[in-house]
Amino acid sequence: MPLALANAMELDLESSLYQAQRASLMLSQRRGRDRSRALAHMAQSLERAKDDVLEANTLDLEACDEMAVPETIRDWLKLTPERIQGVVQMLTDLSLQGDPLEQGISAMSYANGQHQTFTQLIPLGVVALVYESLPLLGAIAAGLCLRSGNSLILRGSTEASHSNAAMARALQEGLEAAQFPSACITHMEGDSGSVLRDLLVQSQGVNLVIPYGRPSWVQKVEQMAVAPVLKTGMGNCYLYWASSGSLEMVRWMILDSYATEPDPVNAVEKVLISQDVSESMVRLLWERLRAEGFQIRGDTAWVERYPDLELAQESEWSQAYLSKIIAFRSVRNLPAAVAWINDYSSSHADSIVTESYNESQAFCQQVNSATVYVNTSPRFYRNPTQGSQIALGMSNQKGYRRGRIGLATLTTAKNIILGSGQINS
Repeated sequence: MPLALANAMELDLESSLYQAQRASLMLSQRRGRDRSRALAHMAQSLERAKDDVLEANTLDLEACDEMAVPETIRDWLKLTPERIQGVVQMLTDLSLQGDPLEQGISAMSYANGQHQTFTQLIPLGVVALVYESLPLLGAIAAGLCLRSGNSLILRGSTEASHSNAAMARALQEGLEAAQFPSACITHMEGDSGSVLRDLLVQSQGVNLVIPYGRPSWVQKVEQMAVAPVLKTGMGNCYLYWASSGSLEMVRWMILDSYATEPDPVNAVEKVLISQDVSESMVRLLWERLRAEGFQIRGDTAWVERYPDLELAQESEWSQAYLSKIIAFRSVRNLPAAVAWINDYSSSHADSIVTESYNESQAFCQQVNSATVYVNTSPRFYRNPTQGSQIALGMSNQKGYRRGRIGLATLTTAKNIILGSGQINS
């Protein structure tokens, strides 16, 4: 890269970060009702720009046809009027929610009565979303950040460059209509990987980096970033089929976990089967899954008995397929299943099918996962039909936050100590 161009890009990044920081300070000082109004304008602007976004998406899809883009990435990239409308609805729902910065306040008095401590939720500041081929994710992140008082930097992958730019323009037009600075949402353009590297090595200016995409993408961003990273988890979720578990419950949980589009975050990809489950029931499950378009794989013991099965290699048990592939493995009992899941799963969403209360409680207590599901589908909902927790994704890391990445994830705490004015002698 020519030196002059490199210097220009560096100056542009510094300017963008400075503007994003200023925007974050402004956002933290605006009232919740003002941010609600901005969110409503963003939703309206995105709805008006629907045709432009779809046209930009067509350009990206046509470019993918000319390159060796994996089918999974192409599926993530594809936009439809229904998918865009779903994000419009999320932005609208966020505009109607109570403001988290005005709700999260607690107080405590000291024993001597001379001091009071208040704990208040405040924004993180500048959040950077670094994401693969999911244009709608930028709009969802923008809504969550604005609702929680943060500014947002978006850096998508090259495959979605036209879609991401069109989406960002629509959101910025909504901000400007609400008299908010467009720097509340900054779209980092450029095909060069240096743009991503320069963003991630900022020791100041970015308060949190959220990588979203395939596990290899998340790991790459985590290794490069200097700012704190909130890892997202996707795929390689396990289900343990206990001896008392229902075949129909197992089938339904698996199928429903794949129903989220375009990225079934919590899809069941591995099934551990108690040795006491009837082989005929397992075979029946395979037949039903194959009829739904799934590929079935098995461990060595299953493949020896049923040569029509494809062998799951040792490395596969700790890797996400991100496709309609499910591997089956026999285990002796619940402790063996828990030990295997703790060693090999992605640790963000694992489940059990059982009629035993004791088994379900032991599984919940012993499995080292962010979210555990008992006799219910692990399907991930970004915008649930009931409740208020709109979420960007799932985090499987310990430390900063775990579980659903929602509004609370994008806040931190400020402690305020008030004295009585008395001087201790």
